[in-house]
Amino acid sequence: MAKKTQKRMPRRREEFTYRGYSVEDLQQMALSELLPLMPARARRKFDRGLSREHEKLLADVRSGDASLRTHLRDMIVMPEMIGKTIEIHNGKEFQKVELQPEAVFHYLGEFALTRRKVSHGSAGIGATRSSKYVPLK
Repeated sequence: MAKKTQKRMPRRREEFTYRGYSVEDLQQMALSELLPLMPARARRKFDRGLSREHEKLLADVRSGDASLRTHLRDMIVMPEMIGKTIEIHNGKEFQKVELQPEAVFHYLGEFALTRRKVSHGSAGIGATRSSKYVPLK
């Protein structure tokens, strides 16, 4: 009895949509059309108005600068930022982040973590009472 070998089709990644709209649709929308699609916190931020620094960052993104560095961790990722590489400050250094379509309407600070995983070493000399029994080699 011969076994049938079936060729597998390569798995196709589905196109990203946000509430039924593709990234290209979102990029062509005006801000007034985007507001009803945004989560409440992002919508409130835009209703109250962006600060001068936030406006400058958006202008730099629109101008097409190759490398952008920012401390604005509270900036919301707009559809026009998708595909750009932005360096976000995490408190110590700038971390390069390429913005994917899934990042739409999230904060920039979510992609540059400020804390690292702690990996503790052995206790130092004088750290505890038991450390005096550790050979000093």
